[in-house]
Amino acid sequence: MTDKQPTLYDLIIEAHVGLERQGPGSPEVTMKALSFMDGLDAVSRAADLGCGTGGQTMILAQNIAGSITGVDICPAFIDVLNDNAARLNLQERVSGIVGNIEELPFQKEELDLIWSEGVIDSIGFEKGLSYWNGFLKENGYIAVTCPTWLTDERPAEIEKFWADAVQGLGTIEENISIMQNTGYHFITSFVLPEECWTDNYFVPREAAEKAISEKYPGNEVVEAFIEDDKYEAELYSKYKQHYGYVFYIGKK
Repeated sequence: MTDKQPTLYDLIIEAHVGLERQGPGSPEVTMKALSFMDGLDAVSRAADLGCGTGGQTMILAQNIAGSITGVDICPAFIDVLNDNAARLNLQERVSGIVGNIEELPFQKEELDLIWSEGVIDSIGFEKGLSYWNGFLKENGYIAVTCPTWLTDERPAEIEKFWADAVQGLGTIEENISIMQNTGYHFITSFVLPEECWTDNYFVPREAAEKAISEKYPGNEVVEAFIEDDKYEAELYSKYKQHYGYVFYIGKK
């Protein structure tokens, strides 16, 4: 048992720092999204915004020749990303920096590709696309995932959950319109399959939280944190036909 009393932030980091992905996704869907882009070469510059520990960053680096900068607000995640880049001998082209996706360190029209999985909803789909547009070169690509309504029916329980979490979700049609209205040519969108949530995120997260529970036995903050995450997984199981993560791909 440890005497340290973890904060909610501590627990979020501890539950996610050892995971390959910090949200729903898979190497397969990253590759699928990348398949809609061409012209990326050794001099291309890409940014992975809200990169986490860089699971998708490494997939990108192994399939495009240019340089990639991962940006995340969490130093522990960036440490893992940079360690993984070195382990895979990608450190010459891949680097992670601590930063804010609302205050990017890049120059205007510096990037050929902006990638972001599972983060844009934290600042708003329209706000993110509009702000990030300025950092893309003409004909540069953007690829983002965002939780999205898949049906017109909105069960009250899940609508409240998303309203509390990210100020509500849009539909695919609404988000395509937003992408077009913020300066992009819409290329395609597709829904992430169920295993991106379950096998690739909820299952490994649950295992990590079991270890945290054993580390802090009887800690009320820990127990509440784990219960909240369990509720999120239960909601997905119950209402997954109504919402999901969707990849949106556009070109400036």
